[in-house]
Amino acid sequence: MFASGAYAVLVAWVRVDTQTILSIHHNVITQNPRISLTYNDHRSWYLHIREVEESDRGWYMCQVNTDPMRSRKGYLQVVVYLCAANVPPAIIESMTSNDMVVREGTNVTLNCKAKGFPEPYVMWRREDGDEMAIGGENVNVVDGEILHITKVSRLHMAAYLCVASNGVPPSISKRVQLRVQFPPMLSIPNQLEGAYVGQDVVLECHTEAYPASINYWTTERGDMIISGKHQ
Repeated sequence: MFASGAYAVLVAWVRVDTQTILSIHHNVITQNPRISLTYNDHRSWYLHIREVEESDRGWYMCQVNTDPMRSRKGYLQVVVYLCAANVPPAIIESMTSNDMVVREGTNVTLNCKAKGFPEPYVMWRREDGDEMAIGGENVNVVDGEILHITKVSRLHMAAYLCVASNGVPPSISKRVQLRVQFPPMLSIPNQLEGAYVGQDVVLECHTEAYPASINYWTTERGDMIISGKHQ
């Protein structure tokens, strides 16, 4: 409100931060339908803003075209009240690791990001329930969004679960399959087998590798043995 001293004096309302003229004397200039103007005996001028929005926050000025010009400014503060409702956790896929294949001996980092209210608690564990060798210790659970494995080995090859919970059901999890590439390993239960002429004999050779190895038998001279029954 601003009280003018005479009837002939013109009063204007201006939005200072945008330099927008809102009204001049009796006329509302702005196209904003929420703004209106009232006055009392041409001495008191009132600018009305209906259904105030956050964008209405700022400085407003009442200006009178006297000589010298007189003006008065006021700041409109708009307070926004938010009612935060509890929200169950959800995995943010774009910020969470997917299945991966790595070479043995490298360092591996699995990331898991979750949202919700309250802020979710995130942990990692193996799907099979086995302990994880992390930082020289065997643990069942790793707290936090990041699971870091130094010098990964074939023993780390497993499915890992990122679990997020915040007390608002349901808890949620994501499964990440970690596969570790390593060269073939051979184990032979019996390195010496004896048999008489005409007897059937079985030679055993167990292999372990990822990706799976191609196995075959050769003679001492290096000739490949073709048989559908060898192991």
